[in-house]
Amino acid sequence: MTPITVKIVNRGPHPLPSYSTALSAGMDVRAWLDAPLTLQPLERALIHTGLYMALPEGFECQVRPRSGLALKRGLTILNTPGTIDADYRGEVGIIVANLSNEPQTIDDGERIAQLVVARHETVTWQAVDDLDETQRGAGGFGHTGTH
Repeated sequence: MTPITVKIVNRGPHPLPSYSTALSAGMDVRAWLDAPLTLQPLERALIHTGLYMALPEGFECQVRPRSGLALKRGLTILNTPGTIDADYRGEVGIIVANLSNEPQTIDDGERIAQLVVARHETVTWQAVDDLDETQRGAGGFGHTGTH
């Protein structure tokens, strides 16, 4: 697979987002903080990264949680997946929330989220009166059971 090239400005002191393994889908992105930030239970904060990007048309950058932070510390990303659009030129900010029962401290340079760059389609809606029938129909929200 041929990688796409994305222009990025790094105004922070940390390395550019990077893949942890050769087959990773997400690139780890780091917090840029003046001092450690402690989030109380159920508290959220916008974390700076110092990163600005220009995605090619037809692409988005998704901001997703890191599984280890979610499991071990109860830290997650709100508005998940967050979408960075191709025409956005502001700083990439990460909305981190503490879902644990204990205060959690985020340090400068800590890997706080992952970024996944993906293609997307632009659609045109076609208003109709009815939809074609399927076997599933309107079943949703657990209609197939738990096992």
